[in-house]
Amino acid sequence: MIALLQRVSQARVEVGGRRVGEIGPGLLVLVCAEPSDTGAVADKLVERLLKLRVFSDDAGKMNRSVVEAGGGLLIVSQFTLAADCSGGNRPSFSGAAPAEQGRVLYERLLATARSRHTPVECGEFGADMQVLLVNDGPVTIPLVVGHDKLRP
Repeated sequence: MIALLQRVSQARVEVGGRRVGEIGPGLLVLVCAEPSDTGAVADKLVERLLKLRVFSDDAGKMNRSVVEAGGGLLIVSQFTLAADCSGGNRPSFSGAAPAEQGRVLYERLLATARSRHTPVECGEFGADMQVLLVNDGPVTIPLVVGHDKLRP
């Protein structure tokens, strides 16, 4: 799975002018499933998100996790993270999982996150969403989790 996480002071997602998810300080996580991903990969991504030390400690160093900082998670599906722009001016999204597989893995990711942390908010899979955020730092980190290894 491909994730792009942003440390935020606040973030929300809207669909058709309706607010569907909102957090204060925490992590906005844009996520894309790839065809080879499984439920175990989604679980591993949640584990990484909850343990990644990207929040400042009392000395001002990034040394605390979202759990330790008491922050929220706003998890939003975004298949465009799998974009391949190597073949011209129009991106290809063939690297993203098919929609139904992506939906199942996104729901697994949310269920796992909610069983291990609170608050966890989300977007609406497959919807045209507006994501509003205040990036804190800014801190933006790409994270790719696969079957056999973690990549940065």
